[in-house]
Amino acid sequence: MDKKSSDLVSNRRARHDYEMIEVFDAGIALLGPEIKSLRNNGGNLQDAYVKVIKGELWLVGCHIAPYRFGNIHNPEEKRDRKLLMHKREIDKLRVAVQEKGLTLIALGIYLNDGRAKVKLAIAKGKKTFDKRQDLKERDDKREMDRQRKNFS
Repeated sequence: MDKKSSDLVSNRRARHDYEMIEVFDAGIALLGPEIKSLRNNGGNLQDAYVKVIKGELWLVGCHIAPYRFGNIHNPEEKRDRKLLMHKREIDKLRVAVQEKGLTLIALGIYLNDGRAKVKLAIAKGKKTFDKRQDLKERDDKREMDRQRKNFS
């Protein structure tokens, strides 16, 4: 990301549960109070995923807290939000998701030149032994770094 972008929300659990195959960026259609709430760290992507419905992308399960200073017109917290991408990109994602074992997940929401963008990925679920292997590799790397630091 460039220096004009900033992370608002990230889905840290996704990298643990899924193997990322390909990452995409998409715009997101938000209402005024929602973007203000996101700027105040009022979002959560833990259970969020992306669906292709009638040739359109929809972010499902994303929680954006109501804006504190909003009024009675605050939008619903868990409503489905439309994602904005080119038709050929949506078709590519639709074909990939139809393949067995692949899904679309939201990795994060960030601002780019004042516009909210969603980083999404085509992902494959990890098995339990894959997760354990990743944890073991990470622990081994930490131990090697620790040994290298003590040796120097």
